[in-house]
Amino acid sequence: MHRHARAGLPRGALITPALALALVLAGCGDNPAAHAAKARNAFAAQDFVTARMEALSALDSGKLPAADTQALLRLLARAQLQMGDGDGAQATLTRLEDAGGGGPAVNRMKAEAALLRGLPRQALSLLGQDGDADAWRLRAAAHQALGDNAQALSAFRQGMAAGDNVQLARDYARFLITAEDFAGADQVLAVMQRLDPKGLDTAMVEGALRIRQGQLDAAGAAYDRAIAAYPRRIEPLIERANLADMQSQLDRAIGLIGKAARLAPGDSRVLDLQVQFASEKGDWEKVRQLLAPHEVDLDPRTPNGLTYAEALLRLGHPEQARVIFARALLLSPQNPYSRMMLAEAQLATDDPGTALRTVQPLSDSLLAGQRELDLALRAARAAGDPSADALAARLRSGQWQQDQRLAADGQAALGRRDWAAAITAYTALLGNGSDPEVLKRLAVAYTSAGRHQEAIAYADRALAQAPRDPDMLHIAGLVRLNAGQDMAAAQHLLRRAVDADPANRLFRADLARAQAR
Repeated sequence: MHRHARAGLPRGALITPALALALVLAGCGDNPAAHAAKARNAFAAQDFVTARMEALSALDSGKLPAADTQALLRLLARAQLQMGDGDGAQATLTRLEDAGGGGPAVNRMKAEAALLRGLPRQALSLLGQDGDADAWRLRAAAHQALGDNAQALSAFRQGMAAGDNVQLARDYARFLITAEDFAGADQVLAVMQRLDPKGLDTAMVEGALRIRQGQLDAAGAAYDRAIAAYPRRIEPLIERANLADMQSQLDRAIGLIGKAARLAPGDSRVLDLQVQFASEKGDWEKVRQLLAPHEVDLDPRTPNGLTYAEALLRLGHPEQARVIFARALLLSPQNPYSRMMLAEAQLATDDPGTALRTVQPLSDSLLAGQRELDLALRAARAAGDPSADALAARLRSGQWQQDQRLAADGQAALGRRDWAAAITAYTALLGNGSDPEVLKRLAVAYTSAGRHQEAIAYADRALAQAPRDPDMLHIAGLVRLNAGQDMAAAQHLLRRAVDADPANRLFRADLARAQAR
């Protein structure tokens, strides 16, 4: 039969765009049952964006039976939770309770919505004495948000004993990966593979674990399986793109994140990687195109804000770049990248004397590398400053080369959590001198090794040399928190660090831990 005849149109009728839209609306717009079915199918396929849209279309009709309305509200709330929309989920759950829905499962969803809204204590209160495995998952998340990893670990273990739950196993595996308990994470992954061998969460956990174990090909295979099985989800595309970038496959990474952008053009994670990959490729015009629509809202301290400023500098707009980098450094004075790039912009605007003063805290450091010293030398020569000769001599000296080796040894030791080796390298680098950044790193190594009195001593020396630096305030508070000593001072120092850099998540998490003691 001719397609026009099937649609109830006379043979030869023209279907205009407006008529086509009317036909679509006539086909499903007045049929809430069809929207509900599409919502259920999309949810089963883990296409939560479509599930939410179709569920809302069905519910907005007001023509569903009461039982179907409750079921669809539950589905909508679950989709919103999966999307991280705590406010939307809370509104849906209120609507569900008004429609007569309730019970322990709904209460757990309310607790999860509270977590997403940054209210972990409210989540714990809502959970009460609920012994379901999913309740233990949410308790663990709440304790993590409060900075109490010991209580989180206990909740995970009790949840695993309470029954099979893939989401609980997923979160527990991620917790163990972060703690570098890879053997434990492998055991939890085995549980996930038994419960949901083809699930997205199972593949994503496997990929994350294999990367941390150095098994990059196995990680890629896990992500590739997830991409094939869940073509509407952007998470495996994002992680596969990150992995490709890690493997120096930049063009492949750009292609993968391009696919994610077509699926979710407004997703901030996708935009972040598009910007990162374009900057790595040196495609500054692409960076500008991606970020120019967001210029008004860009925080200059963020990677995107800083990369946008660098794009402006590379594209011949140094005055605009200088303004952004100056704001970034004012807000985060401890950020070496902001300081370096501000000095570059100052040089590009024919202000070498100011550029030299800007970069000196980095070039004077025992940790100064080739780039910092080269920039300081260029600025000094352009300004006719007598320090140019000393900078050039330092770059040629054997002492600087030895300092570079010690700095690299210390950084590598911190990365592999070899605290004794880090202490040895940074102590040798410090010698009889003094450098707040080296002192801070020694404090980190000592507190991580459980040598608390030495950690406090080094942290206090670092703070004395840089009393307004948020990093020094943070480490001085952290070493006391880790030692369980002088908690009033720990809270005060961590509060000052947060006040100085309120966007820093680590500072806020450590302050929350201190306040929970």
